[in-house]
Amino acid sequence: MTAHVSPAPDSVPTAAARWLDADEQRAWRAWLYSAQLLQDRLDRELTQATGISHAYYEILVALSEADDRRMRMSELADRCLSSRSRLSHAVSRLEERGWVRRQTCAEDGRGQLAVLTDEGFGALEAAAPIHVESVRTHLFDQLSPQQVENMRDLGETLLAHLDETALRPLR
Repeated sequence: MTAHVSPAPDSVPTAAARWLDADEQRAWRAWLYSAQLLQDRLDRELTQATGISHAYYEILVALSEADDRRMRMSELADRCLSSRSRLSHAVSRLEERGWVRRQTCAEDGRGQLAVLTDEGFGALEAAAPIHVESVRTHLFDQLSPQQVENMRDLGETLLAHLDETALRPLR
């Protein structure tokens, strides 16, 4: 929004809004809308080709990269940017497919671990080439090498500001 909008009658403004100028507004909307369209396209193509939603795929990837292909449910929820209840529901669906199993945490006996099964790892291996081809087709093939470098720089800058785990290396 570039014009001034009055606050709601019962709200107390704490500072003057720093409105976006026209160029910032176009950049923001283009980035936001293109990211949403890309996520939608990746999810649709992966689901149609493999029966695995992008959200489930991300859970399988996170578990495949974890030590012994297992991770605390709370850590997995954080990694997948999911609520604990939403992740628990997703893990239940993956358990039904035989791709993930739950296990009590041996260290404290209270926590739950999600464990990627061999069948789940096989499903991930089968889906990965399809997912990567979609990412390549709809993102990287559309960008110049300089744009890819700029995208990486932008992403790392925003991660450093927004993500408390950004100091961990990306895989």
